Amino acid sequence: FVADTPAVAYKVLGLLRKRLAESQKLIPANQWKFLWVEKFPSFEWDEEAKRWNAVHHPFTAPRPEDWPVLRENGDLSKVRARAYDLVLNGTEIGGGSIRIHRSEDQTLIFKLLQIPPETVQLQFGFLLEALEYGAPPHGGFALGLDRFVGLLSGETSIRDVIAFPKTQKGVDLMSNAPSTVSPLQLRELGIKLS
Repeated sequence: FVADTPAVAYKVLGLLRKRLAESQKLIPANQWKFLWVEKFPSFEWDEEAKRWNAVHHPFTAPRPEDWPVLRENGDLSKVRARAYDLVLNGTEIGGGSIRIHRSEDQTLIFKLLQIPPETVQLQFGFLLEALEYGAPPHGGFALGLDRFVGLLSGETSIRDVIAFPKTQKGVDLMSNAPSTVSPLQLRELGIKLS
């Protein structure tokens, strides 16, 4: 059905699969099927930039069995993330990951991603320094409550269950955000616009 890069083909075929299942009424009503998705690729090749990028972010730890691959030959194509998503009836309702907690491991990832040392120091120096003091292994998980409520209530769009949804232009009509900031607020924060 689809001939394109794997990323495009996967996305299109996934949408097609869902559309066909809905139109043929192959999705049983009133059933709740949970699924954990794990072993995501950690990195993806950016054909345009001719370099590797972190799929989610460069702080997600690779799976323990993939560290030797990174350390021995730096082959990013074979590395899987210690990341996980919780899916309910085909909709992601939560996700998380285990983070890199050792400074030398984080430095290696930045190097393999070809992030210049000056950029690493400027943007992430604080993190590398903090990791030097011995951060414990750590991670997290966030539940998309709005998506979960949308599924429970049978809504097809989470905009129908969010208390204060933004418009398609990203405007919050309740708080009138984004809006201009008063000179008093700028002074309080020590910010000067030029």
